[in-house]
Amino acid sequence: MTDTAWIDAALTSARPQAVGALLRYFRNLDTAEEAYQNACLRALKTWPQNGPPRDAAAWLIMVGRNVAIDDIRRGKKQEALPDDAAISDLGDAEEELAERLDGSHYRDDILRLLFICCHPDLPATQQIALALRIVSGLTVRQIARAFLVSEAAMEQRITRAKARVADANVPFETPGAVERSERLVSVAAMIYLIFNEGYSASGDTADIRKPLCEEAIRLARLLLRLFQSEPEIMGLTALLLLQHARAEARFDGEGAVILLDDQDRSLWNQTMIAEGLALIDKAMRHRRSGPYQVQAAIAALHARAEKPEETDWTQIDLLYGALEIMQPSPVVTLNRAVAVSKVRGPEAGLEMIEPLAPRLSNYFHYFGVRGAFLMQLGRNDEARTTFDRAIALANTSAEAAHIRMHLDRLQRDSQPRGKKAGQ
Repeated sequence: MTDTAWIDAALTSARPQAVGALLRYFRNLDTAEEAYQNACLRALKTWPQNGPPRDAAAWLIMVGRNVAIDDIRRGKKQEALPDDAAISDLGDAEEELAERLDGSHYRDDILRLLFICCHPDLPATQQIALALRIVSGLTVRQIARAFLVSEAAMEQRITRAKARVADANVPFETPGAVERSERLVSVAAMIYLIFNEGYSASGDTADIRKPLCEEAIRLARLLLRLFQSEPEIMGLTALLLLQHARAEARFDGEGAVILLDDQDRSLWNQTMIAEGLALIDKAMRHRRSGPYQVQAAIAALHARAEKPEETDWTQIDLLYGALEIMQPSPVVTLNRAVAVSKVRGPEAGLEMIEPLAPRLSNYFHYFGVRGAFLMQLGRNDEARTTFDRAIALANTSAEAAHIRMHLDRLQRDSQPRGKKAGQ
């Protein structure tokens, strides 16, 4: 067998289980990661000739554990050897491990791995970097490229995260029910942040950061397998799928952003949309709504509209109203105002966002939306001033270009019918 694509897929799929089990065994992130990498090297040498093992994760766990034990024996010759059971025949051990992989033991290993990456002592940037390195297996170079920082800076970020975990003396025992509930929220938030890092990219960075969206979806699906009856995890996965389904339509050939109403909906990934719609429908049947479910329901209404004019803005307004109650935020209200403007007109939308000015005085999207409402109302001088403020607040040239494109479109639409700009 010369095609190694199946090996890459198997290693990626087995990584969380294998690293989680090795972490439980060695209680050290660096040791667990190194043991897994050594097992992968053995797999790349032997699997092409021998074919895949009965269970890739079990094989990697046992090989990685044995290699690490050998390294420890060489480094600390005075220490007592492990029990024979720990270094027994690979075939027998693999069979025993394979029988246990579907049980709660290995479910807890994966949870523990995710929980460690989301340790509350770690800032969000370090949580994301650590999860992408340890759970997802991305290289430091890949992570640095996605975050537009140097490899050295990203290496330091990951090293600091590992050091904090070590200093915090994180327990490696099976997480209890209360801890699971509390940390599950952090894990879901971390996955959502990874997705947003990719989704918020624009221009030349879109293709570079797109894999972050794909990895977030993979992690969300993994979490959903662990919590199959948790509606918020269904909602999170549905949200990511429905958002990412539009990826091919969000940018033109030159990397410029295409607004939702202008996107070619035939480019939307219908398979991904169908999966997302099925998940959010299933989640809603549990009648335990949460923020991810509400956001997914909003994305679903956009996905179900074959044409922009068929979008159910009234229902979107109601959903944003529910989200405001669950997660009060001026940004949520700003988004709701857009829906309100579609239902009741720009004056109603403007009235809703005016009180947000003190809290969003440095948020360029606020000024973009406000300028749009003003222009629709024919208050062009105020709109121009507001748009200038939006451009001044853009954090990147891509953001500025996006606002300018938005302004150009509003300017074009504001022209009287039958007239062109400049006439």
